[in-house]
Amino acid sequence: MYPRIGHFRSVDQLREHLAQVAPGLPLDEQVLSASDGSPLAAPLLIGDFEVGNRWCIHPMEGWDATPDGRPSEHTIRRWHNFGRSGAKFIWAGEAFAVLHEGRANPHQLYYRPENVEPMRQLLAALRQAHAERFGHRALDSLLVGLQLTHSGRFCRPNSKALEPRIAYHHPVLDPKFGIDPRDDRPLLRDEEIPRLIDDYVVAAKMAQAVGFHFVDVKACHGYLGHEFLSAFDRPGPYGGSFENRTRFMRETIAAVRAECPQLMIGVRLSLFDMPPFMPDPAKTGGGKFGPGIPHAYSTPYSGFGCNRMHPLEIDLSEPVRLIRMLCEQRVEMLNLTAGSPYYNPHIQRPAYYPPSDGYQPPEDPLVGCWRQINAVRLLKEQVPEMPMVGTAYTYFQDYLPHVAQAVVRAGWVDSVGVGRLVLSYWDLPDDVLQGRPLQTKRICRTFSDCTTAPRNGLISGCYPLDHYYKEAADAAKLKLVKTELREELKS
Repeated sequence: MYPRIGHFRSVDQLREHLAQVAPGLPLDEQVLSASDGSPLAAPLLIGDFEVGNRWCIHPMEGWDATPDGRPSEHTIRRWHNFGRSGAKFIWAGEAFAVLHEGRANPHQLYYRPENVEPMRQLLAALRQAHAERFGHRALDSLLVGLQLTHSGRFCRPNSKALEPRIAYHHPVLDPKFGIDPRDDRPLLRDEEIPRLIDDYVVAAKMAQAVGFHFVDVKACHGYLGHEFLSAFDRPGPYGGSFENRTRFMRETIAAVRAECPQLMIGVRLSLFDMPPFMPDPAKTGGGKFGPGIPHAYSTPYSGFGCNRMHPLEIDLSEPVRLIRMLCEQRVEMLNLTAGSPYYNPHIQRPAYYPPSDGYQPPEDPLVGCWRQINAVRLLKEQVPEMPMVGTAYTYFQDYLPHVAQAVVRAGWVDSVGVGRLVLSYWDLPDDVLQGRPLQTKRICRTFSDCTTAPRNGLISGCYPLDHYYKEAADAAKLKLVKTELREELKS
């Protein structure tokens, strides 16, 4: 296997390794505090709003709302912690489904009129936590959004069973996820799309009414907004040409802009995609997955941001074109990611340990970090006027602040986003800016339990490092799930 981050005892040792797997990635020797002039403490202008620093909290899929889509005590605790983190840019506490059928799981937040007031209270809990820790004036530089989503191919609104709504039949993903390519019932018809856009507008109106600064029209990770971008084989006005494949995004943004003029708009975008991976069956056994290998795929492959004839290669020509289009639509910010957690997680969130439905990493996870960071750098060079949040920093662990500070200093990205890390160590942004030593026992080690647990119907959280989850009833259930998986792999 590849060297773990703990193997590197100094910045110099890590830099030497990075020269081999991530050539050119900047790495600062010393992490500066805000008072010492840290680039991470510099304000960032988003539209007319001055964000107080360069730390951003990513949206994550929540698995702990009530069945009717309201925040639970677990949801409120997570958002409270986001407010205490010291990050001034909360992209969105989590994905918020615009209607019931679009939920990715039966415990995801979603829009219904009865949920408006609970969402107001949830946002208030985050803002109150921030004010209690940093003072009420600190709220003036805290930017908070809400991610609007429809889960498309990965809808599970009522149970673990998929109830997919797809933009088109995908020759590789359909069989992987049990969709009959001859069954057109999951297909979203052209006449349904205007009604779905109306659902986005209704959810955006709620976000504006309860006090969010912006909404994210989500287009990443294989969900519906992302899938439309690769709908090369869909007939009609929403597929085929680049203009048609971007129509859903453009029409949704235009509708939200018209109906919610007080809201800013952002897009979380998967810059590139790749075919699905699976564990190598020849090397799976003895309680462990084999390393990931690509599923068989047909060419030209339907994927956005990849070379369709050689889909393991990135091609950023269409993403650049899309981002320039978003500039023309006055989209104020982008949050850039890649791939999908459902079918190529090592591309989307590099980790040393796989989730229960994954595979061993087929490469040093630092290669996956570099792939995303460098792609954002290339986009930033071509569209410098668009504020961009970067992804794939958690795996750097103890050296995350060194990398984050260096890429912001170098102008590779405007804001550094963290997601799963804040489930265990939400104070990291503030500790860095205040010049305090990192609390190493709280640093995410990418055990992937925060994915394994919800994949098996348990609540979101960091079971290894956060005592709140370590002592919860679901911790014993998670241990049993992992034991059963190991036994299954042994056989």
